[in-house]
Amino acid sequence: MAGVRDFSAVRPYQREVMQAVLASIVKRRGLSFSVEIARQGGKNELSARLEFLLLAAYCDLEVTSIKAAPTFDPQCRISMDRLWARLEEAGLGRTARREGRNCIRLGRARQLFLSAAPASNVVGHTADLLLEVDEAQNVDPDKFDKELQPMVAATGGTTVFYGTPWDDSTLLERAKQAHLALERRDGVRRHFEYDADVVAAHNPRYRRHLERERTRLGADHPFFLSQYYLRAAPGAGRLLGPTQLALLRGAHPRLDAPLPGETYVAGLDVGGEAGGEGGREHDATVLTLGRLRFPEASPAAEPEVEVVRHYAWSGAAHTSVHAALAALLGEWRPTRLVVDATGIGEPVAAFLARACPAVAVEPWKLTSASKSRLGYGLVTAANAGRLRVYAGAEAAECWRQLERCRAVYRAGERLDFFVDERDGHDDYVVSLALAVEAASGSAPRRARGRRNPDDI
Repeated sequence: MAGVRDFSAVRPYQREVMQAVLASIVKRRGLSFSVEIARQGGKNELSARLEFLLLAAYCDLEVTSIKAAPTFDPQCRISMDRLWARLEEAGLGRTARREGRNCIRLGRARQLFLSAAPASNVVGHTADLLLEVDEAQNVDPDKFDKELQPMVAATGGTTVFYGTPWDDSTLLERAKQAHLALERRDGVRRHFEYDADVVAAHNPRYRRHLERERTRLGADHPFFLSQYYLRAAPGAGRLLGPTQLALLRGAHPRLDAPLPGETYVAGLDVGGEAGGEGGREHDATVLTLGRLRFPEASPAAEPEVEVVRHYAWSGAAHTSVHAALAALLGEWRPTRLVVDATGIGEPVAAFLARACPAVAVEPWKLTSASKSRLGYGLVTAANAGRLRVYAGAEAAECWRQLERCRAVYRAGERLDFFVDERDGHDDYVVSLALAVEAASGSAPRRARGRRNPDDI
């Protein structure tokens, strides 16, 4: 083992983890560890080098190590390619071989890669040396308990959980808290945590990347805090805090008609009409129009969005609303309109695409993934000071909803947002988020294509 224990190419914080894991394996301690490293901080490279060292050290023995990830493609495939690159780098590319779609062998030693997706069938495998769980915050705890953990039960293999924190219900957080409790009891370090400042101290280019991300997302963005500073998202809370709401307050006036030479985008949340089931009051149909301001210093940067007008219809017949929408879009001529095409919104989007050929109408079906994208987009724009709502009493309902809108952070780093029914509706918030999405990727006189809302 000593002959291949080369740590010269790793950073000090990676070396700490590798030494602890390898000591547990070599001494057959069967410990488990949790490792949180800031995004792009070298967690995957650490894992690949561990796998390489074990293959090289145990190539004369019939042993298996296993790495599980939330998905096989792309996560396991990327991990396989990274390990293969380390083998080729060491001149072992001709000696090692790939077996099937999920195995790399060097001599008699094997490294398997398995999907930890809920529907995957991985029962029966054995990890003699090491069981790694990648992105453990996205692996179902029951899946781990029933199908993955038994892989080291009879072998005394070592287990490593990698990931970044999300909330207190994840497998990663459960492992972390268990490890910290054991550390307090016996003094053996089992949890390793290195935030973005630690990574940046060893890589000036990473520091520049970190500052760009801080500017782009905002220092209080839940994704930034989770991925770079390893802070778990709260279980629930307000979507926008006081600072973000203050940044949203614009000084520009509301417009009653478009101004010549300006570029507009729009978001449309489609509500129901009167007489619906149970007499329940429906959300309104809300059209949000935003004016784009392009930064002169960096034309390729995301534009600022100044909301200049809202139009809302509550309980009106769909036919009359459709006609009014077509007329307004013909007047304002936004370059792009993103429409909530969930349920009754789908035919509305199709109608507007036919009625307004000069407007790029994009249907946006709200799934957990696509709504999460909208929520993150709204928070990011607010944090960056790229979104402002016109001044005046006419925006009162928009502000009421923004102040009451709640956020819930779910598994898979998904964000849901809504206004509790007891507090009213969220139609203005959704319409605003759709308008921000409509502005995404915009640039002066540059063509834009369609995107899949679930491709995030």
